[in-house]
Amino acid sequence: MNTQSDTWYAATVAARTVYPAFAGRAEFDVVVVGGGFAGLTIALELARRGKSVGLFEAREIACGASGRNGGFVSAGFAESIEKIAARVGPENARSLMGLSLEGVEYVRSAIAEYGMKGVDPVPGGLDVQRFDDAPAMQQRVERSTEQFGRPLEYWDTGQVREKLKSERYFQGVYDADAFHINPLKYALQLAEVTEKKGVSIFENSQVVSAQNHAAGFEITTSRGTARAGQIVVTGSAYLGRTFPAVRRAILPVATHVVVSAPFAQTPDDAISFAGAVSDTRRAGDYYRLLPDSGSGRRLLWGGKITTRTAPPHNLIATTQADIANIYPQLGRVPLEHAWSGLMGYAVHKMPLIGEIRPGLWVCTAFGGHGLNTTAMGGLVVARAICGEDDQVKLLAPYHRQWGGGIFARMLVQGAYWFMQARDRRDEN
Repeated sequence: MNTQSDTWYAATVAARTVYPAFAGRAEFDVVVVGGGFAGLTIALELARRGKSVGLFEAREIACGASGRNGGFVSAGFAESIEKIAARVGPENARSLMGLSLEGVEYVRSAIAEYGMKGVDPVPGGLDVQRFDDAPAMQQRVERSTEQFGRPLEYWDTGQVREKLKSERYFQGVYDADAFHINPLKYALQLAEVTEKKGVSIFENSQVVSAQNHAAGFEITTSRGTARAGQIVVTGSAYLGRTFPAVRRAILPVATHVVVSAPFAQTPDDAISFAGAVSDTRRAGDYYRLLPDSGSGRRLLWGGKITTRTAPPHNLIATTQADIANIYPQLGRVPLEHAWSGLMGYAVHKMPLIGEIRPGLWVCTAFGGHGLNTTAMGGLVVARAICGEDDQVKLLAPYHRQWGGGIFARMLVQGAYWFMQARDRRDEN
């Protein structure tokens, strides 16, 4: 069972608010199931609109992917915008990109508005290519900027290598709107804000059943019963068996993250870019230099996406080799923290957001999207519940599809291996 204690993020938190377990009976306008980014955003936005909300988390706030991810905030989706446009049409694709950009701004504004301490937003995101193909990267920038309203900047190989001193990298795409943060501190402080706005937050309160009752629903935990007019399910790869239709639509995918010991000197001879970095491979690396807390800069490095949910026994050694492959000048980087986490993917690589039957909403499957998409989902669901707009319908084409169970995991793992082989071919 996941806890936050094995991550570097947890080591940066001196103390956290502990919320009670639910007991007895209660009534709410809306029950939110899941205490990650999406659940907290929905609960907060509903409370700001005058709704009474109960948020039920099976373990601790942000103990799943929300407290264990790379901390990247940038617009876009796991699916390419071109494929989205082919499915929903260019106009709707542009609208979806606009919502994604709104999600980025929501996170940025929340950090400032609520004076979140230690979240440490650092601007800039750079996506780099590991083989030489300038026309492809230039076309990507032009399409994104001109057709879909997401301004990006093309960097040639010289610009990339000025900041990332590696012969492995060629052209890049710079996103000035992107930034990176400490995601656990963001989630914990978002929860504190949410409670102050009137939301009842319950930890260690797994929902074990949900039944229709009168004009709404009745949910039960091991110690109590709550009624609500509507339910929003935001649990993802760690979702239990209470909502089988949602659970079956989610494919759990693991990723692994390490954090180095502090460098004795800032590693400018390798990385002189403060923002977030990722590469364009199908299952590529992502990394960032962490803000100096007084003992020196650290490097956070993630990747190795796999459907194998158990962490590899040699994670530290293989990641050290990966880093040395990109930056041989760093040598064998000492790593102090290593952890794994499960992300929830849908088979169509888009989030599951919408009303799946009257009063029962879903807002999940954010694997590979960046945490801004959880904010986007929270906003559109809250606005839809309150009757403000119907932008949630933009996601309607991406309905629930069976994730395929163990057979799908086998197929997806095979697809990853195939894509990795294609990456190696492209780089040679």
